[in-house]
This record gives sequence, structure tokens and C-alpha cells, in this order.
Amino acid sequence: MNAVVELSGAHVVHRARSGGLFTRDKVYALTGADLCVAPGETVGVVGESGCGKSTLAKVLVGVERPTSGTVLFRGRDLWSMPPAERRSVVGAGTGMVFQDPSTALNRRLTVRRILRDPLDVHGRGTRAQREERVRELMSLVGLPRALADGLPGRLSGGQRQRVAVARALALEPDLVVADEPTSALDVSVRAQILNLLLDLKERLGLALVFVSHDIQTVRRMSDRVVTMYLGRIVEEAPADRVTDHARHPYTRALFSATPGLLDPLDAIPLAGPVPSATRPPSGCPFRTRCWRADSVCATVMPGFSGASAAGHRFRCHHPVEEGVPTRDLARQAAAPSPATTTAELLPDQKPAREP
Repeated sequence: MNAVVELSGAHVVHRARSGGLFTRDKVYALTGADLCVAPGETVGVVGESGCGKSTLAKVLVGVERPTSGTVLFRGRDLWSMPPAERRSVVGAGTGMVFQDPSTALNRRLTVRRILRDPLDVHGRGTRAQREERVRELMSLVGLPRALADGLPGRLSGGQRQRVAVARALALEPDLVVADEPTSALDVSVRAQILNLLLDLKERLGLALVFVSHDIQTVRRMSDRVVTMYLGRIVEEAPADRVTDHARHPYTRALFSATPGLLDPLDAIPLAGPVPSATRPPSGCPFRTRCWRADSVCATVMPGFSGASAAGHRFRCHHPVEEGVPTRDLARQAAAPSPATTTAELLPDQKPAREP
């Protein structure tokens, strides 16, 4: 089955103003991203703040053009299309749900106008058919018809996010990307929005990319989980394997930091310096904080290795053995080997070449 969207070697490099007025540093927001999203699949993307999750989301839906690399949508190169065709393909084929509905929705437009705008722009149906589609969308996401003439400022946070979800679905896209869709909502509302997204994904057969720093929620929502660190994808695994069978030390550390009531975990300490996206470490980007790193990690960026399960791959010179309890890893990390010191002392530099 053909992929809905496929990234190959995607890099995004920004220019950021540094100390001087006329000097700008390069910010490596995304480095060498390869990702394939199949029809009907839910892919979760996790990582710390600033790791490139939102940049990846914007590249997937054509909002941001990669500095290099390709983005294929339904097998066609998105950025080789004429601009008008690309706007049509992206606008009709993808939808995006942003983090904060209070800023993502135009406060001066009614709910009806917000939902009708995509239909107007892409010339879908007659005026009567567009009005009917607006009513369908409101019913689809559980919004009362009485809110159609209301402004976003008069809605609750959960209702605003339902409007944002409905807008993303207006043109019946193949792919929806949800970028931290519940982080700005009250805890009591988050479960409602997550259940809504899952229900709509099943009913409509959508491909869904769910971006979040909440790794446990991503695990429950997704078929496959992608872990990102400093702009790189460092591990991909089936969702049912990321807790106990993740091979990258960073993925295991992320899960260990998640509180658990029934089965609390010992957090794996990450003691090294947090690297900068303007001066990424040479070799493996995680090596400055990794208790397993040595001099090889400081000089050579590891390529992808396959795990025992299909669809599971990781980038690490010294991966965690499958099935090793998190408590054992926490003890190892608390007493790192002398080799780690060698890796930490090597200076940061521009990213090493891919192997």
C-alpha cells in the first residue's frame, strides 16, 4: 500500500541572530529525517521540548519547506509541484490541529465561518452544500448547532479545540497532524479530545501523526512511536514495544521519567550537558548525556540498526539489550563507566557526516 506521506533525508536549517547585529547562527531544527506514514496508521512523535517535533509536523503537511531532502505526498514530490497545485494538494489532502486553539482560530469569525472557509477557498460544492457540510462537521465533533454563530472567545477550551479538529477535517483529508493538541487544555478535557481524535481516525480511516511530549499518551494513541532528539529521529518502534523493548538509551530514559502509580519506575538520570541546536555535538547527538557513550560515539554518527521485531529500528553504537529492566538501567546510569567522561570532554562541532 502506498504511503500517504514520506520524508527522505529531510533537513531544516534556520538562521538565528546571535550576538552581533549582522551575524546569524545556523539552527539545525531537523537533520536527515526519514519517515513513512501509511494510510490509516497512527504515528506518535515524542521527545523533549526543542527536539524538532513541531518542525517535523510542519514539514509533513507542507507548511515548511525542507532545506534539503524530499517530501512525497501520495508518491508525488510536494516541492517540485507548481505553487498553485501544491496549495491545492496540501490544502485538500492534509489537516493540522495546533497546540493552542485560542490562537489557532480567528477570534473575529464565527464557528460557521471558520468551518466554511476551507470549503470556500477550495470551491467545494454550492453554498447550500457548504452550509450542510458545516452542520455535518459540527455533529461529527460533538458541537451543538447553537454554537454555529458564536465566536471562539465565548467557547470553552475543549469546544475551541473541537472546532479546530472539525476545521482540519473539513476537506476530508488523508492525513491529519495533531501538534500537542491537548497541552493547552484542562486535564478534565484532554481525555475527551484524545478519544475524539481516535474515534474520528477509526471512523474516517485517517492517517494520524500525533506529536506530544507526553510519552505515555503517545504510546496508548499510536500504532508506531518515533523518538526524536536534537532534530534527529533516533528510534522507531511498534507502540507495544517502546516500554520494555526500546533499544535507544534516550527512549528508555524518557519512559523512566514518566510517573506511574501502579508500577512506578526508577528514573534514569541524564547527567551530561544539554547540547545546543546551533552547535550540535559531533557523532551521536545524545552522547553528551548518555551513560553508555565512548569515544566512538563522539566521532561517528550511528546508522540505523534493525531490532528483532519488524518495524523497529534505532541509531545507537551501544544499544540497550532487549528486556533489561529499567531499574537496572537506572543503576547503570547512576554509575557511568570512565569511557563516558572521554566522550563528554570532546568539543562540540558541526554535525558529523552520515555513515
